[in-house]
Amino acid sequence: MGMTLTEKILAAHAGKEYVEPGEIIEAKLDLCLANDITAPLSLEEFDRVGAKKVFDPEKVVFVLDHFTPNKDIPSAENCKKIREFSKKFSINHVYDGGACGIEHALLPEEGLVVPGDVVIGADSHTCTYGALGAFSTGVGSTDLTYGMVTGKNWFKVPESIKFHCTGKWQKWVTGKDLILNIIGMIGVDGALYASMEYDGDAISALSMDSRFAIANMAIEAGAKNGIFRADEKTLAYVNGRGKRPFTVFESDSDAKYREIYEINVGELDLKVACPSLPSNVKDAKELYNIRIDQVVIGSCTNGRIEDLAMAATVLKNKKVAQDVRCIVIPATPKIYLEAMRRGYLEIFMEAGCIISPPTCGPCLGGHMGILAKGEKAIATTNRNFVGRMGHPESEVYLSGPAVAAASAVKGLIIHPSEVV
Repeated sequence: MGMTLTEKILAAHAGKEYVEPGEIIEAKLDLCLANDITAPLSLEEFDRVGAKKVFDPEKVVFVLDHFTPNKDIPSAENCKKIREFSKKFSINHVYDGGACGIEHALLPEEGLVVPGDVVIGADSHTCTYGALGAFSTGVGSTDLTYGMVTGKNWFKVPESIKFHCTGKWQKWVTGKDLILNIIGMIGVDGALYASMEYDGDAISALSMDSRFAIANMAIEAGAKNGIFRADEKTLAYVNGRGKRPFTVFESDSDAKYREIYEINVGELDLKVACPSLPSNVKDAKELYNIRIDQVVIGSCTNGRIEDLAMAATVLKNKKVAQDVRCIVIPATPKIYLEAMRRGYLEIFMEAGCIISPPTCGPCLGGHMGILAKGEKAIATTNRNFVGRMGHPESEVYLSGPAVAAASAVKGLIIHPSEVV
């Protein structure tokens, strides 16, 4: 019996010729990641167990992105602890201040993750790096400590689910709409502890930015990871960025899948996940007269240059509706600079948007756009649970950048065809 892409990567890192779903393995790690919220807990555990060093200072990464710039004294103290630890143990990959971006956009951009890697991160959206053909998954802060000290982690090999996607993409429709459609179809536990694997000609046609968005939200379906085969687009992205040699893996033709879904993307229209689950998905055209108070365009899901380009196309020569706050957050400094070079920031400012430095900010109800009681937001973020962006009696709708930008213009959730 052949193996899936995820199984092959895990087998290689466990030093085994073959693994199967349900098997418990110990695998070598290529990268350990934490941020300004999750790292302090891990560092406390590091001290508690009496560790004297990390397994490899080049394979430990800290990104101080959630409350950047520091919003209060506790967040400032957390970041100080990380800086001090990094100096003590010679951790070079520390992203802070003007070098800081949203971790799951920053690490691929910096070439720190390459195809075939096994990556753990103390953040559930670490699954983003599956877009590069890597096995990447979120873990708890104490699991991360074990990884930082030993360079290994225990895993149960997940079952794999294949999403075979064909057809031609419609205007404005992106990977965000595909993953919302899938989550709406299978539910928030539809891929529980499974590997979500994507293939087909529609996937080959997708940009890397859209692939990152799809892999990013594997966790919203309960999955262990999302993953794509590293194809020509992947290699073009990695070459010139990648900091290490890498191996490209592919699923065998006789690999076993728990389920296989066939999806024609030509039938997809723009999607919106309504409160308060990512699976409560409707077509944007089905929603009427839902007035909004805030729009957020950014996050580790949709803060990349393709997303900003789409939003700028919608917002050009238009104004954000009265009484609506539209917050645009480029995901990294490089994306911010590229958006400035292309004139997108000027478009956003002339439209009346607020432009934030790279940060997770409002996505997790951190800062830079907290919702008050009774307020509604539409956001290109990844979660819309109760209280996710602020007050527990606020509401969050999830969409791609085109719907979010169009909604900013109208002041209510709307399909971009209504304004462009």
